[in-house]
Amino acid sequence: MKLTKQVPMILAAFGAVIAHVPAQAQDKVLNIYSARHYQTDEVMYDQFTKDTGIKINRVDADDAGIVARLRAEGSSSPADVILLVDAARMASADSLGLFQPIQSAKLDEAIPANLRATATKDGVTWTGFSTRARLIVYDPMRVKAADVATYEQLADPKLKGMVCTRSGSHPYNLSLFATVVERLGDAKGEAWLQGVVNNMARSPKGGDTDQIKAVASGECAVALTNSYYMARLVKSDKPEDRSVVEKVRVVFPNQGTSGTHVNIGGAAVAKHAKHRDNAVAFMEYLASPFAQNYFANGNNEFAAAKGVKIDNPAITAMGGDQFKAETVPLGVVAKNMTKVQQMLDRVGYK
Repeated sequence: MKLTKQVPMILAAFGAVIAHVPAQAQDKVLNIYSARHYQTDEVMYDQFTKDTGIKINRVDADDAGIVARLRAEGSSSPADVILLVDAARMASADSLGLFQPIQSAKLDEAIPANLRATATKDGVTWTGFSTRARLIVYDPMRVKAADVATYEQLADPKLKGMVCTRSGSHPYNLSLFATVVERLGDAKGEAWLQGVVNNMARSPKGGDTDQIKAVASGECAVALTNSYYMARLVKSDKPEDRSVVEKVRVVFPNQGTSGTHVNIGGAAVAKHAKHRDNAVAFMEYLASPFAQNYFANGNNEFAAAKGVKIDNPAITAMGGDQFKAETVPLGVVAKNMTKVQQMLDRVGYK
């Protein structure tokens, strides 16, 4: 059964129906609230049901809608597993008490610790199951690759009037900025943010694809984007997209130092999960090679589980089949979010 945010009356009834199903009939049920909307995920869900006999009921909405729904439902929520995109959003929901910690030897072995929430004595509250790289896109006619080899260089005065980004407060940028601040320290991190603002070609606006297109059009010469946005353009057969790809180049930053910033698409067991064992089993299933392939490839991302490689020609064409990723724990980075937002306000990064 698939439910969508366009049918609020059905969604409201969903929790009531689940609440009145006898416990013995719920043993083979798993209720998922998902901010992922990729057709390839259907294969992943179907295989889980075939393997376990556990039927999946799903509510699809965006991250904000899911968080609002969980808060409104409270302890009566039927949700067992929450799927969100971006560590900042996972951390924000976690800070609201919407997740519960779990302990799993399988997840401990499969998923690197830096791609999960900081572990406590009770376990881990959220886990990344796919990764995406935060790339620098540049115009090779105006900028040399060596001038944009690191995130730190985005603040170099030689790039004055050349840099484009989306809003600094967007979770994709917040996660990157929080990582840079973690590495550089507060004073140097804020000075770096001020340098990026000083180099902007125009005020932050649009999404990541808009930044790539702005470089191709000449509006700016350098921009930030998540790797999957670039991969979508690489895979596109539209002439206008092909034209954009031909005019830009990409860099996986900081390959000689800290590594490229990576973010995650992740999952957590809901605070009031009624089918906790099923939820943990599903979380462990997401770390399997089969599920990793569909979870990551659905959005042109990279696998999070150790030893799992994703065969995606678009990623390979960008040079993303092998790159050095940073290892700063995302659970630690998440703690910097509020501090970084205050820095953005001070330096005028809108």
